[in-house]
Amino acid sequence: MKDFYICDCARHENKVITSSFVVVAKQIKPKKTGEPYLALTLGDRSGQLEAKMWDNVEEVLDAFEQDDFLKVKGLINKYKQRFQLTIHKLRKLGGSEIEFADYLPKTTKDIEELWRTLTDFVTTFENHHLRSLVQAFMADPEISAAYRNAPAAKTLHHAYIGGLLDHVVSLFRSCDLMCKNYPQINRDLLLTGAFLHDIGKIHELTYNRSFTYTTKGQLLGHMILELEMLQAKLALLPGFPDPLKTMVEHLIISHHGQYEFGSPKLPMFPEALMLHYLDDLDSKMEAMRAQFEREATLDGPWTSYNASLGRPLLNTEKFLSPKKESSPEEPAVSEPESTESPEETPTLPALEPRR
Repeated sequence: MKDFYICDCARHENKVITSSFVVVAKQIKPKKTGEPYLALTLGDRSGQLEAKMWDNVEEVLDAFEQDDFLKVKGLINKYKQRFQLTIHKLRKLGGSEIEFADYLPKTTKDIEELWRTLTDFVTTFENHHLRSLVQAFMADPEISAAYRNAPAAKTLHHAYIGGLLDHVVSLFRSCDLMCKNYPQINRDLLLTGAFLHDIGKIHELTYNRSFTYTTKGQLLGHMILELEMLQAKLALLPGFPDPLKTMVEHLIISHHGQYEFGSPKLPMFPEALMLHYLDDLDSKMEAMRAQFEREATLDGPWTSYNASLGRPLLNTEKFLSPKKESSPEEPAVSEPESTESPEETPTLPALEPRR
């Protein structure tokens, strides 16, 4: 197990640390002199950290790639309220030195308890066709194991081991509450959509080293994968009504809600519309929670600019109990090419667009 995690940065500010990380992103950029420097994003199970290596770079340029594991020695400091690492030395780790549990974030919730919660919800379905469909997925050992472990996204929301299950359980609870307020909603249909809307993520994403897309996921996307999975299960359920099948398919392909968000169709019946809005709400609330957690050590109530939400965020807990006043940061600007030198304070790169 590692001695230092990225969440420990505050306790090691202005100190030299030695630890291991997974390479989330690797860029080679030029200094003013034309010599290269390394701009890395390093990760472990507690978060991510921007890192720069200025000296002796030629010796290590080809020694590792993205998703490799590194042993790193460097200085932890803070720039614009963000911790960063100036790397002095690094080397690629061998397979026997890697404990994978150190590098991928995981839900702190009890996975089996979350799965039991889903099971309990499904047993309350009154429509036996929909109940049998969801239970067919849950009884599939390969699918159930992957569903317990998969993240719900690469970076945007619930991007951790168990994130898909955590997201769907939260969505089930919201759907159940909303059905009590809107009795015209078909609860079984809505919950079926909630269970299936992201199930294709178990094939779209890979998470052995870091969260990234599989080739199939890149080429098809999770909604196409979900339709394929649905067809396979429906083949085992003779007599499943065609109109109900069409509605389940529509729930899957419309849950992104808008064409510009990658939705092939707009939600066209109440359950589809509700699924879209509750899914969007749950993902955005988790994105906010995660950013507050990542930036808990920052002074003042404002977070840095959140690229996926298009705004900085106000931490109301800090705002109502202020230590000192601060203002929201402007959106980060891309690091200018060929203008940095080791003597200058480096500019942080713009956040990468997320899917």
